[in-house]
Amino acid sequence: MSQRLTCIVVLLALGIGWGSTQALGKIAASTGHGPFGLIFWQGIVGVAVLGALTLARGRRLRLSWAALRFAVVIAMVGTVLPTYTFYTSVVHLPAGIMSLLISAVPLFSFPMAMALGMDRFSSRRLVGLICGLAGVALIALPGASLPDPALAIWVPFALLGPLFYAAEGNIVARWGTFGLDPVQVMFWASLIAAIIILPVAVLSGQMFFLAPFGRPEAALVFNSGLHALLYAGYVWLNGKAGAVFASQVAYFVTGSGVFWAMLLLGERFSTLVWVALVVMLAGVALVQPNERAKAVVA
Repeated sequence: MSQRLTCIVVLLALGIGWGSTQALGKIAASTGHGPFGLIFWQGIVGVAVLGALTLARGRRLRLSWAALRFAVVIAMVGTVLPTYTFYTSVVHLPAGIMSLLISAVPLFSFPMAMALGMDRFSSRRLVGLICGLAGVALIALPGASLPDPALAIWVPFALLGPLFYAAEGNIVARWGTFGLDPVQVMFWASLIAAIIILPVAVLSGQMFFLAPFGRPEAALVFNSGLHALLYAGYVWLNGKAGAVFASQVAYFVTGSGVFWAMLLLGERFSTLVWVALVVMLAGVALVQPNERAKAVVA
């Protein structure tokens, strides 16, 4: 299989799988478990899944000082902070709306890539950014598409997650992974995130046990294992195809996320939500991969 086709297949698989995590995360948070406790268990499951995968591949879990510093950055920017904003927001916002907002990743990624000298400005991309903002406005305007206008206050907070993901993607594309493969990156990031968040979860009273093991706990474990594997794939794609190309996974996360929300949670959406979906994806379409990404996947 050519590298171009491999990147496209990985992009599709990541988007479809990642889209389900919005609905699964809402189920996991449905019992009132606090975000810090959820982040801890997500990290522990990630360590178990990725550690087993690393050993099965015959790889060692070595870590240099440079790689450790990198893993700490990824743990914070790519795991702790966006996961906190997600679990806090998804309690208040429909999973389908969260899936629409994740499409903001490439809209944030492009100006970051440009600031780092990895991409160039164009009027077409500016129009894309404007379309993205218009789509967010259609979601956030009072009485527009949310079940309760008061929930609009959570939209800017939910957008912090895509902002952090865009930053992480550009960090990987700009500086690499310091000798770690994608699975190792996410293993160490998951472990460091769990270590960092454990005292916070305990002191905040948000620590909980997975027993009794019901539907929310099952959703949490499945979501965490799936998230770990998908995230490792996302890191791999960033390194192979560049941050802007990889961030286009948001297309498929958004589309499949809305589908999974309807299938798993029975959510239904107003006409304005569908208009917002079209406008935001049009914006993403205008924010094309940079020349480096095109060269890699062409």
